[in-house]
Amino acid sequence: MPAAANFIAPIVADTLLDRLSMVTRTFSRTLLIGAHDAALADQLRATGTGLTLFEAGPRLAEATGALVGEVDAIDLPLASFDLIVWPGGFEAVNDVPDALVRLRALLAPDGLLLGAFVGDGSLPRQRRAVMSDGVRSIARLHPQIDLSSMGNLLQRTGFALPVVDVDTLTVRYGDWFALVRDLRAAGLSSRLSPAPPPLTRDEAARIAAAFAAQADPDGRIAEIFRLIHFSGWAPHPDQPQPARRGSGSASLAEALKPKK
Repeated sequence: MPAAANFIAPIVADTLLDRLSMVTRTFSRTLLIGAHDAALADQLRATGTGLTLFEAGPRLAEATGALVGEVDAIDLPLASFDLIVWPGGFEAVNDVPDALVRLRALLAPDGLLLGAFVGDGSLPRQRRAVMSDGVRSIARLHPQIDLSSMGNLLQRTGFALPVVDVDTLTVRYGDWFALVRDLRAAGLSSRLSPAPPPLTRDEAARIAAAFAAQADPDGRIAEIFRLIHFSGWAPHPDQPQPARRGSGSASLAEALKPKK
């Protein structure tokens, strides 16, 4: 499978590095979750940070020298990192709140969590096709986390100054099988456990036909990826604090009055 099919990884990596460049401080101890993106690892090392890799897949972990395990069961010394970068895989974690609690505990005070994942509203045509007539009603797609839920999760799990936003990416395909190849290349195929039974040839053909039925006039099917980016800080006394409620001196009602 051509590596070029994983078009999502470099987009996410560039965005994360760009946002990191706007932070006016240095990070000496970084945890990168997902050792598959060697280019991102190299770029982080180039900043001068000490880098620890963490990977869910045992084979890749062995090949890259990464620690192996699931993020919601990560067990490393508390406050041992200044920066945690998580460029993908969030949507496949079994216990998202517990994973965030654990990562929050790994950050030193004023440490930064920075990440991205494929979120709610992604792959709508793929989802409709999988639910077409003649295909067994079996869970084959991960639940998707939306923008507001992610912001709430960061707050609930103890992160300060949470920021969540979304980039929408539209990719046009000739057929469903090309989409499947891209999803596999990007590590976005199902990691549900236990794994659902494989599609039969008839089911795959029905899904492909239902996907093709949603094509634009030129015969290509536009699929949507919503890339949700998030960040949050481990609390520190020197961080900006929200103003106390009721402490404002200006009236919102007055500010909204039309000017004469």
